[in-house]
Amino acid sequence: MKNLFLLTFTIFCFIGCKTAKKALKRGDYDESVLRAADKLKDSPNASTSADVLKQAYPLALQQNLDDVARYQNSPEAFHWEPVVNAYERLNKMYDALRRCPACERLVTVRSFIPEERDAREKAAGERYEAGMVSMRNKENRQMARQAYENFEKCDALLGGFRDVLSKLDESYEYGSHKVVVEQVLVTSRAYQLSNEYFQNKVNEFLQTNKRLNKFVRFYSPEEASSIRLKPDHVIKLEFDDFVVGQTLIQSNTETVTSKDSVQVGETTVAGKKISVYNKVTAKLTKSRKSVLSSGVLDMQIMDFRSKSVVNQEKFRGDYSWFCEWGNYNGDERALTADQKRICNTREINPPPSQQLFVEFSKPIYDRLTSKIRDYYKNY
Repeated sequence: MKNLFLLTFTIFCFIGCKTAKKALKRGDYDESVLRAADKLKDSPNASTSADVLKQAYPLALQQNLDDVARYQNSPEAFHWEPVVNAYERLNKMYDALRRCPACERLVTVRSFIPEERDAREKAAGERYEAGMVSMRNKENRQMARQAYENFEKCDALLGGFRDVLSKLDESYEYGSHKVVVEQVLVTSRAYQLSNEYFQNKVNEFLQTNKRLNKFVRFYSPEEASSIRLKPDHVIKLEFDDFVVGQTLIQSNTETVTSKDSVQVGETTVAGKKISVYNKVTAKLTKSRKSVLSSGVLDMQIMDFRSKSVVNQEKFRGDYSWFCEWGNYNGDERALTADQKRICNTREINPPPSQQLFVEFSKPIYDRLTSKIRDYYKNY
């Protein structure tokens, strides 16, 4: 077992050293340093990794410092962000080498934490100022979205920079597309059924998908009313046609014959009793009760300001419940196993109307939410 462990460890170190050396050869100096440091931390005497680290770290250091020098005085917009990236790479190598005592004996490790912090401050400032420029035209939704994107990147570079969090909220308010989804209406001359299940599912969808994309926000009527929201769109949902519990009963009677001959009696031949075989029959009556339920949901997307319908679709759902039972007169042996099962089944009552309503509304919900996702994904 001990020999197997040593062999496995040796192979692991060999692969690690080889990988670090390959990274060095292709000019990926940062990766070469990190891989060599990882191996030297576990195996301080790995000579190949030591040689790789001594070659790769000065090259990685110089390569990243060259990037800093090239970008920090660049006239390009947001030129401090690649400077931040370079200092991040340098400090990542610093952290890896500091965790490896053998590495610190091989190379002189340098930290660039203050430099990275200063670069982050400047990069965040660039993004913040760009956001403020866009906010001059915040009534233009596209400009407000540009502002939001810049404030978002500013916060990612340096969390809590100035008042960036409030600017994020403000720019999102101007840049977002607001949609109110009204309660689902159920109207029918024949039925007045609770649509609690369907409404709860719609509410659940809104709660878990308040933002189907970054700039589309959904509100319930209660939420919209509480903040006096003036939305862009209002979605109206109404079951304008449905039938629950349409029942159809069908019966069919037929004479069935056994597949094989069976013993039907005895007779005496030459003083000996022998069995008599023949096929047998039975009169089988099978009944089937089908209860059909279906409905159509009308969805209208309305522009709140113009009150015009910008999109309308209808979604249909169907659900069929059935039971089968039967009886027979005659010889049971004429029946197949499936026919016997049917004859041993009794008529049962269908589910209550509310459950039937729930069942046919399930596929409608799936189609509705899929359509909403698709409609607003690129808004």
